[in-house]
Amino acid sequence: MTTDKPGGQVPPAIELRGIDKRFGAVHANRAVSMRIPRGKITGIVGENGAGKSTLMSIVYGFYRADAGEILIHGRKTEIANSAQAIAAGIGMVHQHFMLVETFSVLENVMLGVEGGALLKQGAAKMRAEIERLGQEYGLRVDPDAIVGGLPVGDQQRVEILKALCRGADVLVLDEPTGVLTPHETDQLFRILAMLRERGTTIVLITHKLREIMAVTDQVYVMRGGEVVAERKTAATSAEELAELMVGRKVRFAVEKAARSVGSMLIEAQGVSLRDERGLRLLDRIDLSLRSGEIVGIAGVSGNGQSALLEVLSGIRAPTEGRLVVLGREIDASKPCHPSEMRALGLAHVPEDRHRLGLVGGFSAAQSSILGYQRDPAYCGRVLIDNADVTRRAADLMERYDVRPRAPELRSAAFSGGNQQKLILAREIARGPRVLLAGQPTRGLDIGAIEFVHRQLMTLRNQGAGVILVSAELDEILSLSDRILVMFEGRIVGEVPASEADERRLGLLMANVRSEAAA
Repeated sequence: MTTDKPGGQVPPAIELRGIDKRFGAVHANRAVSMRIPRGKITGIVGENGAGKSTLMSIVYGFYRADAGEILIHGRKTEIANSAQAIAAGIGMVHQHFMLVETFSVLENVMLGVEGGALLKQGAAKMRAEIERLGQEYGLRVDPDAIVGGLPVGDQQRVEILKALCRGADVLVLDEPTGVLTPHETDQLFRILAMLRERGTTIVLITHKLREIMAVTDQVYVMRGGEVVAERKTAATSAEELAELMVGRKVRFAVEKAARSVGSMLIEAQGVSLRDERGLRLLDRIDLSLRSGEIVGIAGVSGNGQSALLEVLSGIRAPTEGRLVVLGREIDASKPCHPSEMRALGLAHVPEDRHRLGLVGGFSAAQSSILGYQRDPAYCGRVLIDNADVTRRAADLMERYDVRPRAPELRSAAFSGGNQQKLILAREIARGPRVLLAGQPTRGLDIGAIEFVHRQLMTLRNQGAGVILVSAELDEILSLSDRILVMFEGRIVGEVPASEADERRLGLLMANVRSEAAA
């Protein structure tokens, strides 16, 4: 084991000295220095665009720093690519998984470390290693399962297995709970605790301060590309970290004024949806949405919430039942295209921002009008007025704090949180009559979450109706006027917000109705 000279002190697993990185005019990291101790969990928090992911991407070899040094276990180390990072014992689990969905678990873990030309021999060794790590760390997953068919939590386990099978003793996780259910998050934290007990060093990049307080030993706070604070977790609080992140006090409570609901905006009666294979995704859904209310949809991910939003937004037509959206009757024989829904006054923040929310290769300005590109406000006599679109996008980015303020920059170059803010700006700023909000604060920092919550509440108070789908139960509880719970494509319970709590909703989410009613 490498030791420092004075007193034989053990050096940190990673030490960063003056790391600096620019992307054109964007100064992403500004002389950042950190010490990541061995066998501990270190958190890195900051607003979207604060430089957290860029910094760890430098450590993992995705980017090269313009200046500064990286020391691994006390030795200066050049990391020009991910292969060198892996060789140095660093593994990274990215916010968006790097998996081949059509490959098995075993094939994904082996990819790049096949063990020579005799794949059968290498596969046998890797299978044994997957089984050993599964038992030792609670990372059990079927080696022969096709990754694309696995729940998100199991896919994340595959990513962790990939890193451990390559010999990683430092594990970097970038927003690891952004797509996990509360149950999957608890499972992940148990795995991280076991890894720490066995000496693995963990770096946790997250915007969720409750998670930082629950699992880390120390935390660095970044703002504007710089480290602005270092704290022992036991000696700080979520309130202090939030203030350090955004440079001001943050209000955690949502002010929800009493309101009388108005006219019917959406009414569904017996709505069902079957996929191409005949599998029932929605099963006789009854729901209503009136002006001036927020209806929250709770449920473990994969229980029909995504299908419901697709039907309500016009992406799919119901196969059975009757649906009326803003006065337009919809059924299997009378589908309604999403463009018609928008013309009626319905806006949609999709759950999957990359598949349905924006186009990575488009500029931020182009993504800011997706779905509205035929609006006369953007069009000249023949072509889109790109200069005007860019000006309008710059105004939206300023109002919704999208960073960097660069409308010409490719959408894919923005952090996940800033991509989300761009989509929210596009959909909310038009003042819709109905907003379908699918995981609207996924990947956002605490300051941005506060801002989005205010926007949703403003829409409600102005008479719009909001359907909110969120994996965050505290978000559902604080914003909703009524809460519906989904299980296996059905609505299994409705609870007024004033009578709801996490226990009651959790029981309904598991379809334990008798206890939930008690």
